[in-house]
Amino acid sequence: MEKPYSVAIIGAGQIVKIHLEAIRKTDRSRVTAIADLVESRAREWAAEHGATAYTDYRDMVLKEKPDIVIINLPHFLHRPAAIWCAEQGCHVLLEKPMALNAAECMEIIEAGKRNGVLIAIGHMQQFFAEHVAAKALIQSGELGELVEISDRRCGAYFRESRPEWFLDKERSGGGVVINLGSHSIDRIQWMTGSRIVKVKAKLTHYGQRGNVEGSGSLFMETSEGVPVHATIGGYDNAPENETVLLFTKGTLRIRQRKELLLSKGGAYEPVPVPKLADPFIGQWTALLDAVEHGTELTISGEYGLSVLEVVEAAYRSHETGTEQPVLSTSATNSKIKPQACAWEN
Repeated sequence: MEKPYSVAIIGAGQIVKIHLEAIRKTDRSRVTAIADLVESRAREWAAEHGATAYTDYRDMVLKEKPDIVIINLPHFLHRPAAIWCAEQGCHVLLEKPMALNAAECMEIIEAGKRNGVLIAIGHMQQFFAEHVAAKALIQSGELGELVEISDRRCGAYFRESRPEWFLDKERSGGGVVINLGSHSIDRIQWMTGSRIVKVKAKLTHYGQRGNVEGSGSLFMETSEGVPVHATIGGYDNAPENETVLLFTKGTLRIRQRKELLLSKGGAYEPVPVPKLADPFIGQWTALLDAVEHGTELTISGEYGLSVLEVVEAAYRSHETGTEQPVLSTSATNSKIKPQACAWEN
């Protein structure tokens, strides 16, 4: 690489700070421009990082010609923005969920292929140290056969600070299942190296605002035949974010950003978790490696599609009251290529 990759950011909302910090901590890329409809917000972040501020992202991309764009827009704008940027020859990092539905995801993937650019989706769960350590234990086989998985993710989804578009199904695609449940689906698929192929779901709609679901109970099955129960709560519930995996020779309990626990029939004991870079840095590095060296991108558009296909099956299941297959080209390729666990020294 002769010079750092140039990066333009579309959307300067809350998450932009974390993306900017990840880019700042690498020496292989630099932010050249930031676009946001709120000009003062774009100017504030651009001034802090020596970039140029814009209010029109198309104008920004045409003038700056960035190598990579990061898209932090409301979900209903993901498809048009990602396709247009791909057509300008930019690699794309698109916040999750990838789009409103699987059909839109396919359009984005095809745009990337047509224009020879990479599409990456912000599925962060693959870069948390506890998940990487758990995946290594699963792959080692020392815990025997995987028997069952339970996953819980709860928190106040309808808080006043959440923008209104999140709570409008037409613009967001849904509520806690598409937004929070995507994380559960991602970490289950990635850690087990499988795909979810069946879903039976029951949702509730008791939110104080909007028309999206506020909870979801998802009974799923992986391509390896392992049952999964995911509970997603968005009311005034106690904050929870954990996954429990039962094996024939033990149990793993993962509390994200906190600890990894292991039981082999007795009390849980903490598992040492080697230090990794912040997940946003890990995500960004994975994309840079794929752009520069052609390494496998496990957060590809195709992978993002596989997550949306599970979300869609959950919504169909609730509407019909029946178990639904995951209608997917990716489900037929059920195995995810194993990824080596590279620890940070």
